[in-house]
Parts: sequence; structure tokens; C-alpha cells
Amino acid sequence: MKIDLHTKNILVTGASRGIGAAISKELGKSGARIAIHYNNDKESAVTVMQNIGNKSKIFKADLEDPIECEMLFNSVLKEFGHIDVIVNNAGITISSPLNSENWVNEWDKTMSINLRAIGILCNLAIQHFKTRKCGRIINMASRSAFRGETAEFLAYAASKGGVVSLSKSIAKEFGKDGITCFVLAPGWVKTDMIQKTIEEHGEEYILKDMSFDRFTEPKDIAPIVTLLASGLADHATGTTIDINAASYLH
Repeated sequence: MKIDLHTKNILVTGASRGIGAAISKELGKSGARIAIHYNNDKESAVTVMQNIGNKSKIFKADLEDPIECEMLFNSVLKEFGHIDVIVNNAGITISSPLNSENWVNEWDKTMSINLRAIGILCNLAIQHFKTRKCGRIINMASRSAFRGETAEFLAYAASKGGVVSLSKSIAKEFGKDGITCFVLAPGWVKTDMIQKTIEEHGEEYILKDMSFDRFTEPKDIAPIVTLLASGLADHATGTTIDINAASYLH
């Protein structure tokens, strides 16, 4: 199967490293022009841009700030002329024990980046896509939305559950406007985000939840995003694709 995205402009949030960088590069291999969002790591974002080519560009925004979320979308729209696909990949994980003095602030920060920012960007994307009678939204959730999390990650699990519900609602409501929406639900993915857990508990602690003897990696997720962005799977709108090595079954 050959996927050709040469006419597509795609915004990927959290694209300077990890899953977002892998997604951006894979989309770029099919010819897409990528709006590479980053917050702090400009150097890595530039490296991703240079790797992709295709007249891709980098865009800085702090997704904790609603104003910057809107500025991000509008900046990409102004630079590219139109957007065909948005991949809401950016997210954070904060370990916050119930007795933490900063629990409320950590809850709010998690929700602002993991859920509110996605809501804002989906809102703007829907409005834009309706004018074009087409558009695709791909939102990154987590297995945590379905099987829950440990006590220190309640906010993370709740935010990802919200992403799933939001995505299903978009798919249900805007299909006749030519808009599709999909959810990906990874489990443990070998990125910088899980390095602390590996150091504290060891790799076996994580691998015991998987059916394979190796970690899921960003490269395992990226091809699915490319397929969804292509339009070849539009009738799967509203679905959640689990990419977590059967960890639900353990």
C-alpha cells in the first residue's frame, strides 16, 4: 500500500521528540508538510524539520496557555493556508501523591495540557474543517483511560478519559461535515517520559504488562497515524486503536 500525502498540511503537537517526532517523520516520508509544534526544545524541533523537508516549519507554543493554543493554530493556518489533519499528541505526566501540597495545581496543569489544549485545538480545527468540508483529527489518549492508573496519576488517567469522550463526540457530531476523529491509546512507550520509572523499578516492571519481550516504541505508533491521516480508514471514525502490546489483557 502506497500512501501519498503530498497535498496535505498536518499539524502535530509535541513534535520535537518522542512519539510526536516519530509521527512527524513518518508522515513526512509520505510527502506531508508538517507544522512541528514544540514548547522548549527548539533545537530538536529544527532537527525534525530538517529531517522531514517538504517545506515543513516549526511553531512554538505553551499549550498550558489557552491564548497560545489559539495562536498556534492561527499561525499554522496563516503560514500554510489550510490544515488538513491535526494530530494532538502533546501531553504531560506528573506524579502527584494524594497528600501532595501541590495536588490541585498539578491536577490543573495536567488537565490544561492533556485535555483543555486538545479541546481548544479541536474546536478551532472543526471550525476550519467545516469551511473545507473535510478534515481529520487524531488524538492521543492512553490505556489509562480504560484501565485506570495508580493513585499518583489520577489526573493523567482522568485527562486521557476526557480525550476519548471528546473524540467520540466529535466523530458522532461532525461526520456529515466531512470531519473524522480517531483516538490512539498507547501503553508504556519507550521515550524520555518513562525513563524515571525504568530507573526506579527496572524494565521488567513495565514489560510484565506486555505480551512482547520488548517495549513499544514511537516507531510502532507512527505508521497507524499515517494510515489514519491518509483517509483510507475514514469509516473507522470514532474508534480507539490500542497500541499497547495487549497490556489490557495482563
